[in-house]
Amino acid sequence: MASIEKLPMLAEGQKMLTEELARLKAERPLIIDAIEEARAHGDLSENAEYHAAKERQGQIEASIADIEDRLSRAQVIDPSMLSGDKIVFGATVTLLDDDEKPVRYQIVGQTEADAKTGKISYNSPLGRALIGKKVDDEVEVTVPSGDRFYLVSKIEFI
Repeated sequence: MASIEKLPMLAEGQKMLTEELARLKAERPLIIDAIEEARAHGDLSENAEYHAAKERQGQIEASIADIEDRLSRAQVIDPSMLSGDKIVFGATVTLLDDDEKPVRYQIVGQTEADAKTGKISYNSPLGRALIGKKVDDEVEVTVPSGDRFYLVSKIEFI
């Protein structure tokens, strides 16, 4: 019996997916109208508008199915309800890099990940390396630009 893999995410990730799902579902009738209009133009074999609308419909339906799947498997985690001395999903971590410069990341799901805002996926190389570490642990991460070394300086659940 196959078990359904839960998909950890923050509430903001769930909200983002829910909003995208609503937007896509609202686009459905517009695509159906576009298909009907293109179909009215006659010969479907050479009707670019029809084929484009059908392709867009396929993309929308695939996206809807993907988002519905992710939402059905969502395990929403509130970092403020977590505690402990180890890095887990949802933790905000301050690291010191090779130059002793502090960098701060929150471990999040793939939906919320955005390195520019300091949110890294638990599945990213750094995210995987950090999970389970404690303050003062050293972390080595292999990234495309080479090996990076960090020291865990602080773990917060905010």
